[in-house]
Amino acid sequence: MGSIVIVIPDGEGLPPKENIKKFDTFSCPGIISFLRENKSRHDLRKVMHSIKVGIALVLVSLLYLLDPLYKEVGENAMWAIMTVVVVFEFFAGATLSKGLNRGIGTVLGGGLGCLAAAFAQAVSGIGKAIVVGIAVFVFGAAATYTRQVPNIKKKYDYGALIFILTFNLVVVSGLRAEQVLELARERLSTILMGFAICIFISLLVFPIWASDELHDSLISRFEDLARSLEGFSKEYFENVTEKENKSSANFSSCKSVLHSKTKDESLVNFARWEPWHWKFGFSYPWGKYIKIGGDLRDLATTILSLKGCLRSPTQSSEGLRQSVKEPCEAIISSLAWTLRELGESIKNMRNCRSEDVVVPKLKSVRLELSIAVTPATLGTNLENADGLGLASFVYSLMEMVEKMEELAKDVDELGELGGFHK
Repeated sequence: MGSIVIVIPDGEGLPPKENIKKFDTFSCPGIISFLRENKSRHDLRKVMHSIKVGIALVLVSLLYLLDPLYKEVGENAMWAIMTVVVVFEFFAGATLSKGLNRGIGTVLGGGLGCLAAAFAQAVSGIGKAIVVGIAVFVFGAAATYTRQVPNIKKKYDYGALIFILTFNLVVVSGLRAEQVLELARERLSTILMGFAICIFISLLVFPIWASDELHDSLISRFEDLARSLEGFSKEYFENVTEKENKSSANFSSCKSVLHSKTKDESLVNFARWEPWHWKFGFSYPWGKYIKIGGDLRDLATTILSLKGCLRSPTQSSEGLRQSVKEPCEAIISSLAWTLRELGESIKNMRNCRSEDVVVPKLKSVRLELSIAVTPATLGTNLENADGLGLASFVYSLMEMVEKMEELAKDVDELGELGGFHK
């Protein structure tokens, strides 16, 4: 058979050298460097959580794989595996919450189920089925109703669900009272084994704390709002030709702040279950984070309302805006500084000294606003679109100052209750 020769001229048809990946330098430091570069794209916490779940499943599977353990627990080992699969959550507080709810629901459901089954056994004939039916109806309906109570649903919904499941499994099993007690004991022991494995790995092997996530998330919102304010100021006061080329205001971060309520409430609920760690004690005022989050959402709403000043048909003219550009830019810069100062105080867990620093700053901002925009400044423009547009802009700034004063008070209260250092 003849051979085929393909002639490739020097450098022709070959990719540039910079595009050729060199695999001969494959080494452990290279892998670490690659992971660090891609940390933003691949959250290492998610990878770590996946590994932890895999380890927990391997450990709980030993109840099946090792003969001595299997002889002790038997087929009830599946309840330990189910517990790991269902209970193990991303955050340590969520794992604790689910695990304790499952344990409490199992104990209460199993205990009351055994009593109901024993009572049914004491009744002969058709009365046995009637007793079981009444017990299932009463306890099932009562537990379902409690699940609809807001405070119980928020913290103990899963426990109520497990109670209903366990109670019905035990009562309707149809076994003798002695067998029911034995079955409940074996299942409870295997569930506790699964829960212990979950807690051990979740709390001791690279724990992922909901409290840290809540803390960092709240801090980042201060910076997001400050940047949105600065971006708006730049776009509002720049000339028309620059505005057509590029838009400086980015309101997407404000929209993300507006949708943070559900996340905050779930993280606060998980954080309250977590044990003492690092800087967060048992009585840390997590409820204040919800209040501060609400203040930030109010601020985000006001900042988003400034978007109308950019697109409103009644916005003020270029000349009128330029006449108040310097004082208004200084005012917005002061508001952005205040946001960053409050965020830094929470980040470093130190008192922001709002009465000494922040409140005087906000009072000076309020005074500068009253001086910058007066009837004399507006002149004859007060009766036309120019004056209305600028008046709307100033009103939004005044409203923002009031909300920021409320925010400063809440941050101060968080520092007092949380024991922030001075």
